[in-house]
Amino acid sequence: MLRWSCGIMAITKLSSREFNQDTGKAKRAAKKGPVFITDRGRPSHVLLTAEEYERITGTQQSVAELLAMPEAAAIEFEPPRLRGDLHKPVDLD
Repeated sequence: MLRWSCGIMAITKLSSREFNQDTGKAKRAAKKGPVFITDRGRPSHVLLTAEEYERITGTQQSVAELLAMPEAAAIEFEPPRLRGDLHKPVDLD
């Protein structure tokens, strides 16, 4: 495990083997900052807490949640009509 600090946040680097052997250690490290998981020395994944992920991405709502909003009824939306051949016959011989 390699750990370095970037400002306030600690950054941790774990090999896939270290991650598999002790996921608890990775989860504890993620509370202090991102955990880079490597495969053959190259970064392959990043582990973040759910709170950090939401902070970075912003609170995103699903399409279903957006459509359920009362204000959605006031939005005008007219999708374009598809034209032309939408399907082609398939020769299965």
